[in-house]
Amino acid sequence: MYIKRMMEDNIIKLSKEFPVIVVSGARQVGKSTMLQMLKSQTMNYVTLDDLNARSLALSDPKYFLEQYPYPVLIDEIQYAPNLLNYIKIIVDEQRLKWLKANEPNKVLFWLTGSQQFQVMKNVSESLSGRVGILQLYSLSLSEINQNNFSLFTPKIDELKNKKLTHKLTSQELFEKIFKGGMPSVVTNEIDRNNYFSSYISTYIERDIRQLLNVGKTIEFYNFIQYLAVRTAQEVNYSSIAKEIGIDSKTVKSWISILEASGIIYLLQPYHSNLSKRLIKSPKLYFMDTGLCSYLAKYPDFKTLEVGALSGAIFETYVVSEIIKNFASYGKDPKMHLYYYRDKDQKEIDLIYVEADIIYPIEIKKGVNPSNPTKNFDVLKRYSSQVAPGLILCMTPQLQPINKNSWLCPIELI
Repeated sequence: MYIKRMMEDNIIKLSKEFPVIVVSGARQVGKSTMLQMLKSQTMNYVTLDDLNARSLALSDPKYFLEQYPYPVLIDEIQYAPNLLNYIKIIVDEQRLKWLKANEPNKVLFWLTGSQQFQVMKNVSESLSGRVGILQLYSLSLSEINQNNFSLFTPKIDELKNKKLTHKLTSQELFEKIFKGGMPSVVTNEIDRNNYFSSYISTYIERDIRQLLNVGKTIEFYNFIQYLAVRTAQEVNYSSIAKEIGIDSKTVKSWISILEASGIIYLLQPYHSNLSKRLIKSPKLYFMDTGLCSYLAKYPDFKTLEVGALSGAIFETYVVSEIIKNFASYGKDPKMHLYYYRDKDQKEIDLIYVEADIIYPIEIKKGVNPSNPTKNFDVLKRYSSQVAPGLILCMTPQLQPINKNSWLCPIELI
């Protein structure tokens, strides 16, 4: 069963504007499947996971592109980055022809990559100004429920226009959190525990060994498990290094690879030139709660729901849902989303910034959390335009607490 992705319309739109589209993301989130469902019958397809195709692409890239002429979907482009220089030549020649004939741009290449750091480095060097770039994550709740929601915004008037078709119970939600959003798990194609066991082994053996030349796979496995039980917390590099028994430089390197691979997301603190009192460390979130809860060794969703990690993984789920929504519409979350914490220990889970307007957002597991907006007023010292805030929680409907804050169901993300 194929589940339609919110990103599809954006891919079609960008394909009319750019001759090359790159979709990056973690392994097995559905990049290739989505593009193969979208591509026309006249578009060729080749994956560089195929060792024969990869060997040809590396040894004779020009001949390779003659055998798989455009328009073509090339999977896992990071295995043959030398192709990008030849793709650039083809694109520039074709764009000149279009210009002379007064014809619009057409897409020539769809590319996917599972190692964003390598892919983006090579793409930015070779295809600057010629490429539309998107990042795909595992399935969101909106995609699973096929809600077709628009881009998330904390603006109350726009949230009122969204129709809540199904309200999840706490048990139903934690079952989804426990399962996660990997397409093969969501569609019950593979048993959840077997899937993540294989996924971790494959990820470490194929990607991490290649990217970092990691010989100590046990240390890396312990490292990623350590991060899982500290999801939704600030990153303390020296503390992690001490606990795992590695140096801080290695911790920073491994975290950067996990972020570039789409496994985790680092939420930066909100800062202003008016204050030097902010904590500088980012907060770390896993982008798939199924993987996170598997690494944290929760045996089932009922144990997770009442466990010590339930609040943190609920927050992780909500933040990852917002980031997935942004990514589907090609919006960079780093331009809009932050968290707040100062040295007086005043915290706000999320800050949404648009122009000079600040929207505070708290994330709470309950239906009617007590005093969730106690720190919202602290933002007035940074801006005179602090908009009404949201409390994303298990409330059954969008409803005001007062004129400055609203309870909002997480299903409206």
